[in-house]
Amino acid sequence: MSGISINPITLAQQTTFIQHIIPSGNDLRPFCETDMSKRLVPSMAALQCFEAAARHLSFTRAAEELHLTQSAVSKQVAQLEEMLRHHLFLRIRRRLQLTPAGALYLTEVNKILTQVDMSSRYILSYGEETEVLKVATQPSFGVRWLIPHLKGFGKQHPNIHLDIRNELEPFALLQAKADVVFFFGQGTWPGATCIELFGEDVIPVCAPELLQGRPLGSAEELAEQVLLQSTSRPEAWHEWFLEQNLHSQHSYHGPRFDTFYMCLSAAQAGCGVALVPRYLVENELAEGKLIIPWDHAMRSTGSHFLAFSEHSAEVPKVRSLVDWIRKELPTANPQHPEKTE
Repeated sequence: MSGISINPITLAQQTTFIQHIIPSGNDLRPFCETDMSKRLVPSMAALQCFEAAARHLSFTRAAEELHLTQSAVSKQVAQLEEMLRHHLFLRIRRRLQLTPAGALYLTEVNKILTQVDMSSRYILSYGEETEVLKVATQPSFGVRWLIPHLKGFGKQHPNIHLDIRNELEPFALLQAKADVVFFFGQGTWPGATCIELFGEDVIPVCAPELLQGRPLGSAEELAEQVLLQSTSRPEAWHEWFLEQNLHSQHSYHGPRFDTFYMCLSAAQAGCGVALVPRYLVENELAEGKLIIPWDHAMRSTGSHFLAFSEHSAEVPKVRSLVDWIRKELPTANPQHPEKTE
């Protein structure tokens, strides 16, 4: 997110908005078709005065908050109403009340002011030499592996600001939403350089109390438990049973979760048995929060990869993160070839 801009109102929202705002009949003044070619861009002062007056339903209290005079706030709102050709407030017995158009406009103005505030605070976090490095990662991998392995990166590279976001599907690189992407798969991506990080084994885990102290006699008994499903690996349980020459009618049944992290939370809460990569549960297994009810590990067909577009291979900020991650890789997996498609 190297640049932040105010999100425009969608076409559908614009249509609804125009239908409410463009007046007919006895509104402030006639609306001309030629005016549609002009951009309606009220001043920030007018928007702030309107928002404060709408929130307090008082020009006086809005003026006190904004350190303006009551007449200045009233004038800003009047000019805004003139621009929009619609009354925003009703003045009833010296009290303010929002009109339907005013209530609709307040919703949009709140979005705009919030976005401007966020954008301004975003810029405040950088120095003149700061570069933003946009990183996309799948949620569970990001929480359980990536973030812990970024410890110290900011101190060594103070001028690189990491902007990390969750992406369930690894398309951010193709859409130019990210400079670096972490994903699970086969490592083939047209126009990208993919570096294999590590493979994984998946294992079943559950809360200790789920088995009530009775160890399983076979993998088949596991099928009698609630099998927690992961949306990203819909075939996982079926393949795990098949690898042991078992065919369970329940391998596709059970609550389905978008992420492994949610699966783990459900397993830890005693909701059932989750089939997850071992690296995600090492801490819980060590602490006894989760156990392995049947000790059969299945090797995943894919691996975890780091990817970046070919044209950014020598960009310093990209290179810095790639080099850092390579140093963080497990020593048991010494070869990490770059694959360029």
